[in-house]
Amino acid sequence: MGSEGETVRKPRFLCLHGFRTSGEILKTQVGKWPESVLQKIDLVFLDAPFPCLGKSDVEGIFDPPYYEWFQFNKEFTEYTNFDDSLAYIEDYMIKHGPFDGFLGFSQGAILSAGLPGLQAQGVALAKVPKIKFLIIIGGAKLKAESVAEKAYSSPIQCASLHFLGEKDFLKEYGKELLESCVDPVVIHHPKGHTIPRLDEKGLQIMESFLERIQEMNEEKEE
Repeated sequence: MGSEGETVRKPRFLCLHGFRTSGEILKTQVGKWPESVLQKIDLVFLDAPFPCLGKSDVEGIFDPPYYEWFQFNKEFTEYTNFDDSLAYIEDYMIKHGPFDGFLGFSQGAILSAGLPGLQAQGVALAKVPKIKFLIIIGGAKLKAESVAEKAYSSPIQCASLHFLGEKDFLKEYGKELLESCVDPVVIHHPKGHTIPRLDEKGLQIMESFLERIQEMNEEKEE
């Protein structure tokens, strides 16, 4: 999704998949979107660093292997391997960047939305350019206090697009995340915790957001 010799560089997103899925699965899920959207951005899909430690919700729907970004307790208040995951993402960005933003779904969305704040505080992604854009699908805030107090200590300044599903079990938590973002753009859809197809209104919102971030990218480069 991006060809050599282009005069204008498309916004480039590192895509973080959901819990116990994979980069390949996220690529398939996002692939439902129209070409008019996909041709405007450069998407790179990364597998999380840890092989799945339990049953995946997508077994029987998508083929393994499955991966997870970090582990957590029942209340989502304590994380294991979180710092290792941040280091792994930064290392990938150093080797394969630059990236302008993150696209994330579910656990990948929760992580993506926390990264700009952690970067601003100097706790993560210190060796890569500032994150400018976010596309958050079925997201929420990080709950572990030690991480959250840094991630949301000031408003998230990135241009951000959020998908909120009417039947998504994370919907209310996704709304909480919006409150931490400066001027978030929202696409509402009738589905649950999934990456939806884009209806006419959703497509208009998405294309308008992508045009805006393309312009921001061009201004930056000038």
